[in-house]
Amino acid sequence: MTTMNDIKMLGIKSILSLPKTGFLCSREISSTCVLRSYDWAISQAKKNTCVIGGFHSRIEKDVLKFLIKGTQPLIIVLARGFYRHWQPEIKARLDKGNLLIISPFDESVTAVTPQTCLIRNKLIIELADRIVVGYASPDGQISKLLHDIEKPLELLDYPG
Repeated sequence: MTTMNDIKMLGIKSILSLPKTGFLCSREISSTCVLRSYDWAISQAKKNTCVIGGFHSRIEKDVLKFLIKGTQPLIIVLARGFYRHWQPEIKARLDKGNLLIISPFDESVTAVTPQTCLIRNKLIIELADRIVVGYASPDGQISKLLHDIEKPLELLDYPG
């Protein structure tokens, strides 16, 4: 378990006190799951739901594109240390005060690895009040993590 003292934060820390929905999705995903994930992201932006995720896989990045257009609070959890430069849409969200970026790693960690992704995903699950999974590969890391959670879980498409 990561302690809050171990986490680096950039943005509005009070966002952590909001109810948070974690979003996780495996790298491999069917077109049906893609569409369900997009629809889910659009609905969360409209509902003003605070979403927390790593937004690292292709589909997670796409979900972030939908969410970033909204005004709801967002939390991005990195599987590495902070970047030196942020994309304009990320910088704009930070400037608006409705984004928090967190990382359990110091800036010397510049590569994303399966181990750093595992640490990031565990932190997302730990911080979220509920979890939504776009898709979890049957033998993948996310499926393994789902067996241990005791939080509300919504599966947009899950084969196991």
